[in-house]
Amino acid sequence: MNKLQIDIVSDIACPWCAIGYARLQQAMAQLASDYEFTVQWHAFELNPSHSGQGEPILPALAKKYGRSEDEMREAQSNMMTIAKELGVNFEKLQERLTANTFDAHRLVKWAAEQGQQTAMKQALFEAYFGKALDVSDPEVLLGCVETLGLDPAQARQVLESDQFAAAVREDEATYQKAGVSSVPAFIINRKYLISGAQEPEVLVKAFQDISAEAA
Repeated sequence: MNKLQIDIVSDIACPWCAIGYARLQQAMAQLASDYEFTVQWHAFELNPSHSGQGEPILPALAKKYGRSEDEMREAQSNMMTIAKELGVNFEKLQERLTANTFDAHRLVKWAAEQGQQTAMKQALFEAYFGKALDVSDPEVLLGCVETLGLDPAQARQVLESDQFAAAVREDEATYQKAGVSSVPAFIINRKYLISGAQEPEVLVKAFQDISAEAA
């Protein structure tokens, strides 16, 4: 049995991260009979200085990338089509507001201790892209906790403290130093970097090549 450790550097506010993970799931399913995968999520903030009220996503993206709102709408529509084919809910992708994701990342760290890290990440993707909820709002975050059957009182204690803040900042510093400047980024066996939301067949080939090299 080939063993692969996959460290995923991603942000909750990154649609390609949700798409990238869905494609990764397909790749892992194709190799399930011969490979054992361990997946670990790591924090990255696309907009770390975000504060105050969120702004509508299309004008915000247009301003950030120097493009028109129509171009941004088309790009988001394309992502919605891709997500739908993968079974990922992007229904409200164009209706969301910008948001700070630091506390959401802290909750992902907390959920990891309950063995629910991936489930928490997916619940946050669903809340933000599927429902256009404010993922910086503690009540929205606690709603995600409840959907997983985790303890909302314990999660509230985390949110009202600075628990896991150092772990999130350490992730960000570690991967920034390692040269990760865009997400998703998949680091395989702590050695090989695969950037972007690659198609399942690209990932399958990469995993096979990495295993062959390690053999």
